[in-house]
Amino acid sequence: MHVMLVADGRSPITAHWIEGLLALKYEVTLVSTYPCEQLPGVLNTHVIPVAFANFGGSQISINPTGKPVSPNGLQITVKRARSLFLSARYLLGPLTLLKYGNQFRSLVLGCKPDIVHALRIPFEAMLAAYAPADVPLAVSVWGNDLTLHARGSPWMGAFTRRTLQRANALMADAARDIRLGYQWGFQKGKPTLVVPGAGGINLVDIRRIRPENQAWLDDHLPADMPVVVNPRGFRPGSVRNDVFFQAIPLVQERYPQVLFLCTAMAGQPEALRWVQRLNLRHQVRLLPYLPQSQLWDLFLHADVSVSLSSHDGTPNSLLEAMACGSFPLAGDIESIREWITPGVNGLLIEPSKPQALAEALILALENPAMRSRAAGMNLEIIRQRAELSLVRAQLAVFYQRIKGQG
Repeated sequence: MHVMLVADGRSPITAHWIEGLLALKYEVTLVSTYPCEQLPGVLNTHVIPVAFANFGGSQISINPTGKPVSPNGLQITVKRARSLFLSARYLLGPLTLLKYGNQFRSLVLGCKPDIVHALRIPFEAMLAAYAPADVPLAVSVWGNDLTLHARGSPWMGAFTRRTLQRANALMADAARDIRLGYQWGFQKGKPTLVVPGAGGINLVDIRRIRPENQAWLDDHLPADMPVVVNPRGFRPGSVRNDVFFQAIPLVQERYPQVLFLCTAMAGQPEALRWVQRLNLRHQVRLLPYLPQSQLWDLFLHADVSVSLSSHDGTPNSLLEAMACGSFPLAGDIESIREWITPGVNGLLIEPSKPQALAEALILALENPAMRSRAAGMNLEIIRQRAELSLVRAQLAVFYQRIKGQG
């Protein structure tokens, strides 16, 4: 089977999907909406920079092949004004589809894939909706696609609806988004699948964490300090890092020895402002984007993992933290309640309240027995619902169902 994947070619999630497709013996053509390098195993890579993707910055400091990425001056400027850039993309980004849609259609006609699969709606699936009608289109919904981005402007809403009406199949990492997909125009009766957005959790590799990571851990995890990790980086409009930073002094009043580690925040102006404003330099360490093995190491050693968002699907970092035994603390939203039962295998809080977050952190830190019980439950949840080989088997069945439905 030949799958044309429409995605952000810089993203580790895209690399994980490609690994999964290759493991299933599929041929893969990548259409990236951002400039990227050719990834191993991909037949061909094509770049169609829809919605001004050429100017987009990234909080990721290494690409999926492990090589450093050096943003240019314009990208650095965009990085410092993400909210403004996001608003501009809402207003003008959909209009670029009128330019690039025919280019994509011609590419599909030339490549002749069996299936086109877009890994999120804006703007990858919006572009992929220009595929010829006889080519099956699978659309993956990410956590903010329908709860945030689709409402960003009238054009965003119109193109979201057009995309879901065109889709032959719908995939999401939360059952909520399948329900919302119907409301946005996806036809009931067509194939659907709910699986983790990165293609599954590799429990085998997590158990094989390499000893050489220990030197890195020794630099960041003092043995005598409780550790809280925030793995989310900055995502305008959804992740509430403002609330996270404001909660830290409240926790420090009770537990001054707690260390807060924040991945993908090294050098980020917003993070640096919060650390300076609240005088958190002794309690907070801003880390760069971490390779997968180091992030798993962090989860394996962290007492609590915080994933505080007001719009989300199922964050891959949340599932990884659960698989590694780090106690999950997340925003109380519908998609997260599909995985976390408050007080049983994690804690959920109102994502806009620093005091509520601080109280939940203190409760988790004061109850090692609760954290231990949750770790066992969460590992079993991952085995039953999110394990890598299970997800790949479901994906193979899903693709077979939609092949030939165009």
